[in-house]
Amino acid sequence: MLKSKVLRFLGFVLLIALTTTGCKSKFEKLRESSDVARKYQEAIKLYNKKDYSKALTLFDDLVQRYRGRSEAEDLYYYYAYTNYKLKDYISARYHFKSFADTYPSSPKAEECRFMTAYCLYLDSPNYSLDQDNTYKAIEAFQLFINLYPQSERVAESSKLIESLRDKLETKSYANAKLFLDIGDYQAAVIAFRNSMKDFPDTKYAEEMEYLIIEAQYLYAKNSREIKQEDRYTEAIEEYERFAEKYPTSKYLKDATKLKENSVAGIELSKKILASYTESKKAAKNEQQQ
Repeated sequence: MLKSKVLRFLGFVLLIALTTTGCKSKFEKLRESSDVARKYQEAIKLYNKKDYSKALTLFDDLVQRYRGRSEAEDLYYYYAYTNYKLKDYISARYHFKSFADTYPSSPKAEECRFMTAYCLYLDSPNYSLDQDNTYKAIEAFQLFINLYPQSERVAESSKLIESLRDKLETKSYANAKLFLDIGDYQAAVIAFRNSMKDFPDTKYAEEMEYLIIEAQYLYAKNSREIKQEDRYTEAIEEYERFAEKYPTSKYLKDATKLKENSVAGIELSKKILASYTESKKAAKNEQQQ
């Protein structure tokens, strides 16, 4: 009885294995086949069924075999999109660009030029990381707009450029603020000013102009007394520009406190320097006596 059950179980397992092997071997036989027309048809079917991994396996072979033939254009279009569907944006953007360059007169060239930029957009990382792809995406979208100024995709391209620039703006702000956080106050002042120069309409303008006052004040406070007066004075001047520009700012109260502390800092530094001068004179007089 036990032996019979074991045999039935093994037979069942063998049946499944043979069935599975049969299905797999059918695709493998097609993949290894020299019947490119049938392989092409099956690749399109797999693509339409969203079985992109198998479709790509066939397309990888077909793009070589169809090179120079009339079917090559449509085939390459599907090939680029298969990589895109598999979220291999590096390969996809390469093939979209190659399609647009190879078939510039194709009705699909405009779409592929846009998709080249869009793949770069999708590969643009979080603002805290390297933004090389972000810059490349902006350039690619701008190229698309220049090449196809009447395209219905121009509005979307402009919107995506704006989104990418917003990311660069945020990175610029975050980098400047990092200098303040780590105590490199002079670098923070320079970085905040450069950020506002690079992004004159930045949404961080009010905060950064306040942070310039804070950074300049801390830079003065941590300087030698002989340099403090000039550096505190610059903090006061930054405050005056800020107060005039943002009279109702939520940062104004804190900015005013920094200005008051800067004024007090100047007075204190003058007293310390005067005391030092007097001590030096007294020491010199003692030596002469």
